[in-house]
Amino acid sequence: MSKNRATTGFADVSLLDSLSPEIRPGRLAVGTDGHRARLRARFLAGGPEAVAEHELIEMVLFLALPRRDTKPIARALLARFGSYANVISASVPDLLTVEGLGEAGVSALKIVQASAQRLTKAEVLYRPVLSNWDRLMEYLQAVLAREKIEQFRVLFLDNRNRLLADEAQSTGTVNHTPVYPREVVKRALELHATAIILVHNHPSGDPSPSDDDIVMTRDIKHAANALSIVLHDHVIVGNGRWLSFRKAGLL
Repeated sequence: MSKNRATTGFADVSLLDSLSPEIRPGRLAVGTDGHRARLRARFLAGGPEAVAEHELIEMVLFLALPRRDTKPIARALLARFGSYANVISASVPDLLTVEGLGEAGVSALKIVQASAQRLTKAEVLYRPVLSNWDRLMEYLQAVLAREKIEQFRVLFLDNRNRLLADEAQSTGTVNHTPVYPREVVKRALELHATAIILVHNHPSGDPSPSDDDIVMTRDIKHAANALSIVLHDHVIVGNGRWLSFRKAGLL
């Protein structure tokens, strides 16, 4: 191993050498500015795995809080919410309770969450949903897995099973959300959808369907069939787990 690689700790010396001289580790300033520059240099040279979770949160907050030391804020966020993913997906009111974060810091964190959801959704758009099921589940996990209240969504598909729209139809409490079959079918007709997939989350983390979930699914299937709209599936999203009605033999 070269001396340069051993002393800098960077996985890829060529990437390190490509950085401008002003931000290489040996040329960095001291204090907060130096700390930020060192983190940026390490991240650019080594990628996401080169920084810890609290350091990644720090970097997200750099631009939003240019005059603050973001390290104690990042550590407070991790202590409060437990993980980087939980920090990013925490609710705005909960994030605002963290001292020093403020609206600018909260906005920066929620922009990261929105960007992640847009990226996963882009993997689903314009492709047949049923043949890209794993990508669809990644998207639904990103959108719903850490929600604290139940949310009922409908994916509206065209005649090639491509995604026309993903819309939240209703939100409820921690264990219930009202669903109206007539409204679901009406919206499908407005979008000229020929098929739908129902989706909702269980904030408890357990995706097992309730009796009400099963009855509601059957009611929507009956209403959709009457207008030649196919109900492909109903997916319940838990935290890191999901259940397909069709795969479970419930549809």
